[in-house]
Amino acid sequence: MRKLMLVASLAVIAVTGACNAISRDTNAAAEVKSDGSVWGDYMESFLNGYFEINPTFAIDQGRHEFDGQLIDFSEKGLKAAIDYRKKAILDAQAIDEADLTDAQKFERQYLINTMEGELFWLEEADQPHKNPAYYIGALDPSVYIARPYADSETRLKAFIKYLKNIPTAASQIQTNLKLPLPATFVKRAQGAFGGFGESYVGDAITAFADVKDQALQNELKTAADAASTAMKDLAAHIGSQEGSATGFELGAEKFSNMVKKTEGVAISLAELEAIGQADLKRNQDALAKVCARYAPGQTAQQCMDKMNVNKASDGPVAEARRQLPPTKAFLQDKDLVSIPGTEEALVEESPPYNRANSAYIDIPGPFEKGLPSVYYISPPDPSWTQKAQDDFVPGKADLLGTSIHEIWPGHFLNFLHANRAESLFGRLFVGYAFAEGFAHYGEELMIEAGLPDSGAMEGLTPDEIRVGQISNALLRDCRYLSAIGLHAQGWSVERSKKFFIDECYQVEGTAIQQSERGTYDPAYLNYTLGKLMIKRLREDWTGGERDKWKAFHDAFLSYGGPHIPLVRKAMMKEDEAKAVF
Repeated sequence: MRKLMLVASLAVIAVTGACNAISRDTNAAAEVKSDGSVWGDYMESFLNGYFEINPTFAIDQGRHEFDGQLIDFSEKGLKAAIDYRKKAILDAQAIDEADLTDAQKFERQYLINTMEGELFWLEEADQPHKNPAYYIGALDPSVYIARPYADSETRLKAFIKYLKNIPTAASQIQTNLKLPLPATFVKRAQGAFGGFGESYVGDAITAFADVKDQALQNELKTAADAASTAMKDLAAHIGSQEGSATGFELGAEKFSNMVKKTEGVAISLAELEAIGQADLKRNQDALAKVCARYAPGQTAQQCMDKMNVNKASDGPVAEARRQLPPTKAFLQDKDLVSIPGTEEALVEESPPYNRANSAYIDIPGPFEKGLPSVYYISPPDPSWTQKAQDDFVPGKADLLGTSIHEIWPGHFLNFLHANRAESLFGRLFVGYAFAEGFAHYGEELMIEAGLPDSGAMEGLTPDEIRVGQISNALLRDCRYLSAIGLHAQGWSVERSKKFFIDECYQVEGTAIQQSERGTYDPAYLNYTLGKLMIKRLREDWTGGERDKWKAFHDAFLSYGGPHIPLVRKAMMKEDEAKAVF
């Protein structure tokens, strides 16, 4: 699924309670068909082959002829996946420059960068053997259960096929993962794999209760029971050896290579850390300034706590549904960016097996037609203390930042543009720093455009909105610096947790969740990394003129989701792709 919380590092509203209708457009259709050019022939061959070795990716994009299939996680399958990407790069590089237009040259580099990034995770980081998170997204059954791309009976048949493939996949994963795993990996694996097992015989069965064919229902139960047992056994196997406190670290060299190969940012670790420290201080100073008005005489933590006390009585899902119409209206009123189409997004509670992050969005791919996206919000972990659970539920202002990040003008808007990009590759491959960077950038953009003073958000004061926005910015700053600390500087998970609390004023539940996530998602620094590159590109491209913001946003989003340095090279007409902050 296009779940942006881990989109590139490991590899869906009726917005008011008064109306249940979903406004749908037909997304820009995309067929893998050559235009007759040398590059078109290459792209047709590449994508058809890529879908074959990565069928779960194809299904998520809307290619439902692959329904029910899973990736071959055997050693033979992993080798084939690596070999395919390496050959794709060599074949793309071998095409004569004279046979390519400027747009095709850009797309070629986009493809090469993307494949090199995927090879980093497969080979250098060796995630199939070390990190259970590598498998979780590929096993997610939500496309069959929650995405209404076909009638229930058709989706049930696909889901049964998927379930029948789960025991083989579970066996392959068990063979691949080298135990003992770090304790945070064990927790993530048991939560996800065990959650899948529970879901197969619980929520999934319920989701298809309307199918009247008793033979199919019997087949579903048999397949679900076997798949559930396989997933639960896998979770138990991973937990059979006590998890270590360490072993999650990439190390300084691999971490630097990760940033370079997956995002095109080739700078030293010292420079990378200094950039993050500077943004942390900028946001801490901004918080101190607004808190002097909002909570005079109180500490930064007390100021944040005051903001988070103002929670919706009917919960964050209902509150997020209320927040989306006014944020969209504000975006339109200020004319900050084009909004293609008329699609809206649903808001729902996240399923039990996918609560490793507080919120995320599932967005149908470009081959789907007229389907809603879903913005998921996670409840607190019931194993936490009651105080940690209560604190974890976001205040209205904090949640507003998340709603902006996920929908307007964040991920949802990003993919409205990406799904209509001229480049088919751009519609299919949207990178981590591009997606998360733009969504995070959007939070600050709304503040810059005057949201706190607009009166658009009922029940929130301007200072409260600003504290909420800074809270989210600080969270991402701590992710950025914690990723470096955990993977390149020997930080423990406990030190990371303390850093989130002491420097970014996050509540305990969030700090626990985020410090653990940093161990298995080392690229979660991409929120701030991407945001800062986009901000600098905007200033350079517009010359600081605010009336050019809409043109900038439309131009930036038209590329799909390449490395931001590559976009900078194209937009600024520079000689080389480089990271500028």
